[in-house]
Amino acid sequence: MINVGIVGYGNLGKGVCLAVEKAQDLNCVGIFTRREPSAIKPIINVPVYKTEDLQNFKEKIDVLILCGGSATDLPTTTKEYLKDFNTVDSFDTHAKIPEYKKELEEIANKYGHLSAISIGWDPGLFSIARMLFGALLPSGNDYTFWGKGVSQGHSDAIRRIDGVKNAIQYTIPKEEAINSVRNGENKPLTARQKHLRECFVVAKDGADKERIEAEIKNMPNYFSDYDTVVHFITEEELLKNHSKLAHGGFVMRSGETTTENKHLLELSIKLDSNPEFTGSVLTAYARAVAKLSKEGKTGVVTVFDVPIKYLSSLAEEDLVKGLL
Repeated sequence: MINVGIVGYGNLGKGVCLAVEKAQDLNCVGIFTRREPSAIKPIINVPVYKTEDLQNFKEKIDVLILCGGSATDLPTTTKEYLKDFNTVDSFDTHAKIPEYKKELEEIANKYGHLSAISIGWDPGLFSIARMLFGALLPSGNDYTFWGKGVSQGHSDAIRRIDGVKNAIQYTIPKEEAINSVRNGENKPLTARQKHLRECFVVAKDGADKERIEAEIKNMPNYFSDYDTVVHFITEEELLKNHSKLAHGGFVMRSGETTTENKHLLELSIKLDSNPEFTGSVLTAYARAVAKLSKEGKTGVVTVFDVPIKYLSSLAEEDLVKGLL
């Protein structure tokens, strides 16, 4: 049995709880939160502790599943947790992943632990598709489209802005860009040409809405490279019309093996709940981290480094017999 701890109990933490409950080879030792534990009512029957209590669980947890945000939380907290535990997280600021990985590698190797970073569907599953498609069809171009759906990381980044009470951000692919790829035009497309980002923001009383809008549109790594629309609405409107957390997207590679034979490779997903599915991916990779750690692996890994069989609870002979 693999013992896991869940750090954070927002939407993603709840998704991880549901995934762990379905996994017969995983045991949730507890949820660890910066909030008052008595205020947390878990959707599964597990104890809730303060994050400070983690020091008492060093020998009781095989891997911590970190459910914090990428904007300000994970870059700070993962470094501390990694000193005492193996970790898995969903850090999703693509441009900063190399820097994030380098910072964690020093800590992981110093303390003899293993960290799987940027685990989810993008970065994560879509990263594998881009790598695989490019290897299979080297003469071509990659295209990644997200949405229409709620981006948790981008929504969280908006909520961190001073004066913002709540916010939801939708990533919307542009139809003309999708049609261009499917028609085999195979031309380069910028981030701005491929997507629109639409934000629904609840401002605090007296907040400067013009400043908030400017901060959103000029936020590097999140909005500055995209056409971005900002709507200010009431909290009642947000809860009524924007409470769903559906998402999806697809990775495409358009290319050729000869000038006469062109090909289009595509992986697509459609999710009713982004956090529940992301939680499922994190949970599968938590299993892999525990297995790799038991074999003596330390350092930092991404989805490119983890053998796919380690994600499954099935024995290798069952995988070969039933799925190959």
